[in-house]
Amino acid sequence: MKGFLTWFKGSTKMKRWMFLILVGVVLVCFGFSNLLIYDEMGVVDVIKVVASFVFGFIFVTLGIVYIQKRTLELLIEANDTLPETRKNAGVNIQSLIFNKKVYEKGPKIVVIGGGNGLNMVIEGLKNYTSNITAIVMVTDYGNAPSDSRMQLNLLPMDDIKDSIAALSENKEVMEYLLKYKFKNARMKNLVFGDVLLSAMEEIYGNVSDSVENTSKVLNMVGRVLPVTSDKIDICAELEDGTIVKEKNKIPEVVYDKVSKINRIFINPTNCVVAPGVLEAIKEADAIVIGPGSIYTNVIPSLLVKGVARTIKESKAFKIYVSNIMTQPGQTDNYSLSDHIDAIVEHAGEGIIDYCICDTGEIVPEFVRRYNKLGSDIVERNYQDIKNKNMKIIQKNLSRIEGEYIRHDPDMVASTIMELICTDLKFKDQQYNTQYVLLNSKLKKQKKDEKSKKKINDAVNKENRKSQKSTEDKYKTKSKFNKKYSDRIRDIKNSDKMREKNKKIFEETGSLYRVESEIEKQEGNYTPRRQKHKH
Repeated sequence: MKGFLTWFKGSTKMKRWMFLILVGVVLVCFGFSNLLIYDEMGVVDVIKVVASFVFGFIFVTLGIVYIQKRTLELLIEANDTLPETRKNAGVNIQSLIFNKKVYEKGPKIVVIGGGNGLNMVIEGLKNYTSNITAIVMVTDYGNAPSDSRMQLNLLPMDDIKDSIAALSENKEVMEYLLKYKFKNARMKNLVFGDVLLSAMEEIYGNVSDSVENTSKVLNMVGRVLPVTSDKIDICAELEDGTIVKEKNKIPEVVYDKVSKINRIFINPTNCVVAPGVLEAIKEADAIVIGPGSIYTNVIPSLLVKGVARTIKESKAFKIYVSNIMTQPGQTDNYSLSDHIDAIVEHAGEGIIDYCICDTGEIVPEFVRRYNKLGSDIVERNYQDIKNKNMKIIQKNLSRIEGEYIRHDPDMVASTIMELICTDLKFKDQQYNTQYVLLNSKLKKQKKDEKSKKKINDAVNKENRKSQKSTEDKYKTKSKFNKKYSDRIRDIKNSDKMREKNKKIFEETGSLYRVESEIEKQEGNYTPRRQKHKH
């Protein structure tokens, strides 16, 4: 009985359709009663009966259809294992139907890159689908390996561990666990994540299988794959011919040489792509490239043999998520088209179908902090991208996280899902389980966006007021103004005086009046007659 009453809660949104069916039944009954009562029927009576039958059947049909659709949505919510969405569902219908997973959720999505950018994307996508494959570059940053890595003889797995944490149901707990350092004497300085991956590698024999099976053991929402199991170095060739062989030294050398990056290459160039990577790309419904460090995370992943070619041959949506800010020593003064050109030049035409870029208004105070570090907002030069055979999707993707400007995971994920959802609708699959799932969650996301926008607008308004008062308080002159302030003031006064003289001459037609006015301004005026006497 308790389970049955669950259907009448406000959160189920079922009562409206039950009421519609009831209205439909009443209208049909009203039509039948008129047929039985009247011996003779006029035109008006016939119209009333027909109308009651037509509207009655329409209401009943609509009510049944939408009750079935809502039942499916409730079933999806009740079987949702993700804490982010389940806590908002507020519905438990497992007691009414059955307790088993309805289907393997969502479209297949591959995310390629590394670092915070990749983890941000998969963090948002895991609220829509469990079929996520994060393809991560396994490479050293040029720093000396940690004690834990040296003792376990392990490849650099920092990006792998971060992606595993991002795909976990509880990111914070998993992140803490994987980075935890043992404190007892026998295992001092060993990191739990390194110990786990090292043990899995011994069991399964290679890096690729060990990482994939770690994903299964930890019951993650998706899986993580290294793009290659080989040990590789990321190298850069600058425009002046200088070769940089250490990833972390690229920005430093770029600044020292005052020379831009000409190309990126990996060493060895013939490294073998890890098992499962090409298969995941071939089966994907969408392939997401970036955001992240273009030259040290995104492009190197595409340079591994077979990856770029397989992406270009895939029928999936090929989506590039643009960076919000430039990266010092890598993409200084790069516009949106420069970022795209860099990827296309290394991976070839056809690697990108859609480009998602941010159009949000960022509080200048935060931008200035980045400016001091040599970074700036990526210029959105849409005009230069029109001939690149790709579509631009403009969205407000940015958010402030502490002192950093970041992509909003929910906004990026919902934008990607809207593409897939639109495609399903175009293929007349509105009643496909996958479409119902995505559409339901996207509707909720749009409502959340509206409320979030109101809050953000209020916060930005307060930030602008605070910023303006701070600027007024600490306003300083530029070096140019300090040096030439007297000259600038004299020029301004001279211009003002010239305008006044011009007006006086136009009014009186006399230069004498002009001279007199000048003398008055300077405080030296004496009547003309007295001057002649002297």
